[in-house]
Amino acid sequence: MKKTLIKHTLIFSSTTLLFLSACGSGEQAMQMPPMELPMAEVEQGEGVVAREYPASVEGVTDVEIRPQVSGYLQKVFIDEGGYAKAGQILFKIDDRPYLEQYNTAKAAVSVAKASLVNANIDLERRREMVKEGIVSDLQLQQAQASYDAAEAALLQAQAAAQSAKINLDFTAIKAPVSGYIGRIPYRLGSLISPSAVEALTVLSDSRQVNVYFNMSEVDFIAFQNKYEGNTIEEKIKNAEQINLMIANGEIYEESGRIDAIDGRFNATTGTVTFRAKFDNPKGALRAGNTGKVILEERHQDVLLLPISSTMSIQDKIYVFTLDKENKVVQKPITVLGKSGTNYMVSAGLSTGESYIASGFERVQPGMPIVPIGSSVSNSEDSTAIEQGG
Repeated sequence: MKKTLIKHTLIFSSTTLLFLSACGSGEQAMQMPPMELPMAEVEQGEGVVAREYPASVEGVTDVEIRPQVSGYLQKVFIDEGGYAKAGQILFKIDDRPYLEQYNTAKAAVSVAKASLVNANIDLERRREMVKEGIVSDLQLQQAQASYDAAEAALLQAQAAAQSAKINLDFTAIKAPVSGYIGRIPYRLGSLISPSAVEALTVLSDSRQVNVYFNMSEVDFIAFQNKYEGNTIEEKIKNAEQINLMIANGEIYEESGRIDAIDGRFNATTGTVTFRAKFDNPKGALRAGNTGKVILEERHQDVLLLPISSTMSIQDKIYVFTLDKENKVVQKPITVLGKSGTNYMVSAGLSTGESYIASGFERVQPGMPIVPIGSSVSNSEDSTAIEQGG
């Protein structure tokens, strides 16, 4: 009996302690103050969305250098990648056969000149003899014909000599424009000819470069609607300057302008090709470079909300605000796009409306909080980059 009483007493004491402990914890929980979280106001300003399009670079003038006469490559005066000025000699073909042809042609000219002199002497003599009645007019006509033939022979010999001189000059292959030398597939002693499949090299005039990029039909319609003008040419003139992101992710220092648009869409890709021209004074861009063209789209008087002050849940974007009793409200918003570190909001918020700037990960809708001054400013307006269509 005594053991049973002691057992019941211990159970009662343990239960009492647990009850008192639970009551104490509840009282402590009820006494915890609401969290203090920073608030900010929705601001209105300019939003800038930048779209990027993969691009390729080509020289404004890409000239294939080909020989105009056949022969053995005797000298190469420039290396691959070197810069050549217009008129500079790049290659030399063995000119000995052409020099001999030219000398032979010059000798033929001398012979033709001597023949013309003889024909002229005979013609003048026949004229005197006709006046004296020694010979007939028929003989004078024959002398005149011989003179005309000798004169024609001289012109023919001079033309052949000029042709031989041109071929001789062609053995020195010169740069038609200034630019950078491409790969040279031939070496000294190679037999080259105008009919060869592969060119000696390609010379790229890259003081200016053409940058080609493709735009989807949707983006092309937006481009047309954005700029004033009744024709594509007028819209191109009114278009803003564009930027080029080079392979290392940096923005090329020179801005460019769109100067041409292809006349038809590619049926396979559903895109149309744009061409932009960029100055290249330092030669930083070469034919074959790749990059991304960046087109900016500006939106005036849009609502700007820091991306860091939002939460994405299943393809929807939410922001946390407060009701009249300072209780948390989770609101969905609709965005136009990104502008730097901000979202451009089209629905769900209004100018001057307050939202929780940070710390909202620890709250639940309906939870009371204590709002404090703003610690986040959404006035920053740097340019974001989105993938173009």
